[in-house]
Amino acid sequence: MRYLELVIHTTEEGLEPVEAELMAMGYTDLVVNDPRDFQDLMNKKHEYDWDYLSEDVMGLGEQEPTVTVYLEGEETGNGYFQAQKIDMMLENLRQSLMNGDFGPEADFGSLTVTTALRDDGEWKDNWKEYFKPKKVSDHIIVCPLWEEYELSAEEREAGMKVLRIDPGMAFGTGTHETTSLCLKALEKYLKPGMSVLDVGTGSGILAIAAKLLGAGDIKAVDIDPEAVRSALENAETNGMVGDIDISYGDLTKGVDFKADIVVANLMADLVMMLSNDVRRHMKEGARFISSGIIDEKLEEVLDCLRSKGFEIEEVTEDGMWRAVTAE
Repeated sequence: MRYLELVIHTTEEGLEPVEAELMAMGYTDLVVNDPRDFQDLMNKKHEYDWDYLSEDVMGLGEQEPTVTVYLEGEETGNGYFQAQKIDMMLENLRQSLMNGDFGPEADFGSLTVTTALRDDGEWKDNWKEYFKPKKVSDHIIVCPLWEEYELSAEEREAGMKVLRIDPGMAFGTGTHETTSLCLKALEKYLKPGMSVLDVGTGSGILAIAAKLLGAGDIKAVDIDPEAVRSALENAETNGMVGDIDISYGDLTKGVDFKADIVVANLMADLVMMLSNDVRRHMKEGARFISSGIIDEKLEEVLDCLRSKGFEIEEVTEDGMWRAVTAE
């Protein structure tokens, strides 16, 4: 589908009024770019906000405040959007702002507009081209729903399993280093029939892999309802409805489950936060497998775990990422 992207340039003060007036005019497909959000992130309002930032995003805090409007169904027969309608919309916006209760000193900036004709095919499904079946551990091959994969006789003989997944656009594909590190640790320490607790399950890949590897009772929790929906769908895709207890929840609130293995692919500060409570959900001699830890945070995580009574059993690495198995 083709649509028009209108980027309205304003000020930090003008962001909220511009958004409010556009919504009052019936335009609800909006994206607000507020550089203050990036500054809040850089100032780390929460300890767990980030461990690592790519250089690609370091300039976001210097961008001009903008509100982006997406218009659909406005094309003419020649494929061009009707300029008169756009000009009218922008003029109405300017008049509403000038006549609104924002005060005579309100600074809305230039209110200049840049436009671009977009096609959702540019981004909606293109990422799928790069997600192919991949062996991510000794016994697990992750395969997207839109691909076919048949195990060879040699792979079946070696005990390989195919984990089919649709990550959507909100969750990882399972091929990231942190997920692979968790999967490899699960393969090493999981014995048939062991119980597993997957904290922050996301797409459900670790919980599903645990079942493929022979786990018994499995509980997967996430504080994001969309993650729970995704995990449930992926469990159904792999024929595991009823085999995995997937629910919305916070490990520290109302989760009554003890496991032989707790796995958490989060990030360093969240792992450390989790260490305050996770022991209540571990059986005697259980293991805590955590990943999403960058190298610079490793010693801090290890010190935290030791202070909570954990014995570090193993640290594995892949590139800049580390996974820790503790007993």
